[in-house]
Amino acid sequence: QVQLVESGGDLVQAGGSLRLSCAVSGSIFQIRNMGWYRQAPGKQRELVAREGTGGTYYAAAVKGRFTISRDGAENTVYLQMNSLKPDDTAVYYCNADIRLTRYYDEEYWGKGTLVTVSS
Repeated sequence: QVQLVESGGDLVQAGGSLRLSCAVSGSIFQIRNMGWYRQAPGKQRELVAREGTGGTYYAAAVKGRFTISRDGAENTVYLQMNSLKPDDTAVYYCNADIRLTRYYDEEYWGKGTLVTVSS
């Protein structure tokens, strides 16, 4: 069974940095896209960064501060977050479009990791 497991969330002061990791486990054919979403209290889930067949995307609010990267050999995606702001406080979710067989794709979500940025 395919699972996405996030790690790296923590409490950090404004201006600090964190690196989130998301590892894909299970039997897969190919990872097509991987990305990070976040959901702050009382707000909708929003796309933060994404990398894959369509290129790399960053939300305007994080561009220049966050960097998404992938380790293909380890089936892991990272989100390096620098210059963190209190507005970055949210639960961060890993998302992946995975090709399970040659002709079948499925979308997966991790359970989330909490990032708290204090002012």
